[in-house]
Amino acid sequence: MMTVEKQGVLIVNKPPGITSHDVVGFIRRKFNMRRVGHAGTLDPLATGVLVVLLGKSTKLFDRFVAYDKSYRATLRLGVKTTTADIMGKVVEEKPFAGIDRPQVEAVLGRFRGEIEQRPPMVSAVKHQGQRLYKLARQGKEVERTPRKVRIDELTLLNFSLPDVEFFMSCSKGTYVRQLAEDVGDVLGCGACISQIERTKVGPFDISQAAILEEIDERHIQQFHRPA
Repeated sequence: MMTVEKQGVLIVNKPPGITSHDVVGFIRRKFNMRRVGHAGTLDPLATGVLVVLLGKSTKLFDRFVAYDKSYRATLRLGVKTTTADIMGKVVEEKPFAGIDRPQVEAVLGRFRGEIEQRPPMVSAVKHQGQRLYKLARQGKEVERTPRKVRIDELTLLNFSLPDVEFFMSCSKGTYVRQLAEDVGDVLGCGACISQIERTKVGPFDISQAAILEEIDERHIQQFHRPA
């Protein structure tokens, strides 16, 4: 008896410590199917909304990747690393004790709107046919052309040195870790990301996201184009 291939969209709350590809592998095994993909990578440090596409819905990849996204994240002042997050090797440490909340709010304000952002070395952007993160693993650093991105909202949530928690709503292709590093450079003390949660992808909110281990057929949504 022929098995009908499942299709639709799963909104997964990705846990920390695994890759987006690991999530896809889990879903493939769970539903015993090969055509599974994700739209918008989350690295192992990051948690939150990961859109997983099943069956024929994988053809909608470009539509989902193009959605605006929102994040809740924390940057740590005084530390720069090879990966712009706490999982990387520390390359520089600077004092930060003199920095106050108004200073941080003023600097965040400089990054709202349309800005140019250089992709981090640990991104999936290609350089001469190779992914930047693969070059980074080899200890290489190459020039990256800045890209225009849009940050619609950038709000300071909590300030408790050395940690600064913020909310960001932005266009596709905006890198939270690069924003943190750039903010740290402007402040003069350096910074890296210690926590990232993606709270929204287009119309899909974290409140809709299912815990990975609890995923079953009930969580498959059918996507219909807006009228």
